[in-house]
Amino acid sequence: PRTNGKAERFIQTSLREWVYAQPYHSSHERTRAMQPFLRAYNPARPHSALAQQTPWLPLNNLLGNDN
Repeated sequence: PRTNGKAERFIQTSLREWVYAQPYHSSHERTRAMQPFLRAYNPARPHSALAQQTPWLPLNNLLGNDN
């Protein structure tokens, strides 16, 4: 769990908030719903492990693009 914790957490969250969040009529419909989920997950959704920051903020700061 130490090495895969972030990946496992992402999978758990995506299953709960995207894959099984609502019934889809087709795989194509589910695939279309993935992009809005990903757009919200990284740049817009605060994460408790990051002190309620979005994942993009620490990454930008690490890259020298401080806000």
